[in-house]
Amino acid sequence: MPPRKTAAAQAGATPNVSADELKRYYREMLLIRRFEEKAGQLYGMGLIGGFCHLYIGQEAVVVGLEAAASEGDKRVTSYRDHGHMLACGMDPKGVMAELTGREGGYSKGKGGSMHMFSKEKHFYGGHGIVAAQVPIGAGLAFADKYLGNDRVTFTYFGDGAANQGQVAESYNMAQLWDLPVIFVIENNQYAMGTSVKRATKSPDFWERGAAYGIKGEAVDGMDVLAVKEAGERAVAECRAGKGPYILEVMTYRYRGHSMSDPAKYRTREEVQEMREKRDAIEHVRQMLLTGGHASEDDLKKIDKEIKDIVNEAAEFSKESPEPDLSELWTDIYADAAPQTA
Repeated sequence: MPPRKTAAAQAGATPNVSADELKRYYREMLLIRRFEEKAGQLYGMGLIGGFCHLYIGQEAVVVGLEAAASEGDKRVTSYRDHGHMLACGMDPKGVMAELTGREGGYSKGKGGSMHMFSKEKHFYGGHGIVAAQVPIGAGLAFADKYLGNDRVTFTYFGDGAANQGQVAESYNMAQLWDLPVIFVIENNQYAMGTSVKRATKSPDFWERGAAYGIKGEAVDGMDVLAVKEAGERAVAECRAGKGPYILEVMTYRYRGHSMSDPAKYRTREEVQEMREKRDAIEHVRQMLLTGGHASEDDLKKIDKEIKDIVNEAAEFSKESPEPDLSELWTDIYADAAPQTA
């Protein structure tokens, strides 16, 4: 599944990265993959309730863009958000404990995957309403422009959300005010369960920015270095006061829309072909091996380290106590708990 690229994207050279950087991207993508696999297991055991949207297959998107980000930059996304949390440095223990509804979670077990935040890591959710995060992302960028800093906001949403009216409204306002926001369309081809070809008459989502004068491009979302390179172009535009910018990142999710989705709208052969020929993690793995940057033993060691981190997070999420009932009255817009008779 090759991406649809602009001339600028085609002309851009693959960024030079060190062996250590390449290993770091491999490690970060592998952490997301293993974490999500474990989350799927816990869901199957009944330890995670409600919805659970896994990021398996899309790891290169957020890892590549985080590689282009700087301290203080913000990010906001939809409900397929565990990968974004891990990529920006949130503790796997706190993320997993929130998924299991425990006190040790980032929202003290009250929010689940769709309502998890970290002020320290500048992560503003996790939003369950389709495209609701897009105007929020524009608002975060407006605050940075108002404050006069050079921060950038990464606003992630999917191909299904790209047709929402509030996306167009956000584009218009962002361009009117030259907001430092990067609109990241994670095009995984199937939205909630309908292919882009069936749901959208003009599938080149990034080109819609032209109606508002917004620059943009499509990029191969299964290549972490290509994503990083495109991210750096978008960030440079925004920091120079020339934002907003649209990145349509062509990616693919291996699982269904959520854990309850059997994904019968595509064939097993299609998914298997993507895994075998286009997997982002395997691509970096081969680069490390063929480039002499790492041996099989080195990569096995990394894999073991990641599995240990994920297993530790899973144990923490099971052992952490459930939130006390008094937590019902914390973190809300009120001066004090309600008075009882």
